[in-house]
Amino acid sequence: MNKSSFFIVGQHAVIEALKNPKRKVLRVFLTEESKKNIHRKSPNKNLLDEVKVFFKTKKELDKYTTKENLLHQGYVAEIEPLEKPILKEFIKENKDITLVCLDGVTDPRNIGALIRSATSFDIDGIIIKERHYPSESKLMYKASSGAIEYMKIFEVSNINSTLKNLKEKNFWVYGFDGNGDQDFTNIEWKGNNILLFGSEGSGMHQHTSKYADFLVKININTKIESLNISNSASIVFHHLSFLKKRVD
Repeated sequence: MNKSSFFIVGQHAVIEALKNPKRKVLRVFLTEESKKNIHRKSPNKNLLDEVKVFFKTKKELDKYTTKENLLHQGYVAEIEPLEKPILKEFIKENKDITLVCLDGVTDPRNIGALIRSATSFDIDGIIIKERHYPSESKLMYKASSGAIEYMKIFEVSNINSTLKNLKEKNFWVYGFDGNGDQDFTNIEWKGNNILLFGSEGSGMHQHTSKYADFLVKININTKIESLNISNSASIVFHHLSFLKKRVD
């Protein structure tokens, strides 16, 4: 195993990594059935071409997932990280950008699920504190179901200074909070926007919330205290995607 490489597991995670021309896949461990399935899903291109393939039984592959208690589905791959996108360059080259910013969100499964939703509804990128980003987590890759191959993840050293800089570059920051002033569906959502989400337990850090131009909420049944962060994000992403398509 190379120093910079790590393992991912699961059908969608491995197949999408193989499809991504920017992803270096070093080795793939498959069962005979999972190999056949890869060819069925990509009949016009041999995804295993130029990749070292090793055939294993399901039991032999279990050793890669025992610790995390994950289902490998007969797919394990050793990959190298993608080149990190640079936020400063991205915002210089694009306009009408919608970015997600995660403040204190650390659970790999939630981050992976959120990446999957963000990719599904055409969010432009996700900002996360680099020491909170579980970049080599099998859980995160599995939960993202391959979507991580298509999402720009901007790792930053400081969330607050990043938000401050973005505000100076004509971004509006919307903090999502159960006690927000208005429902997020009342916002027009034009121009450059940051969707700021805090952790499930404690929400946004108090100092970080000061960088929000607006505090908004998702109106839900009052009998329910809150939604899981990935569920909340999915609702918001879908609404913004719907608005964008309606305008287009």
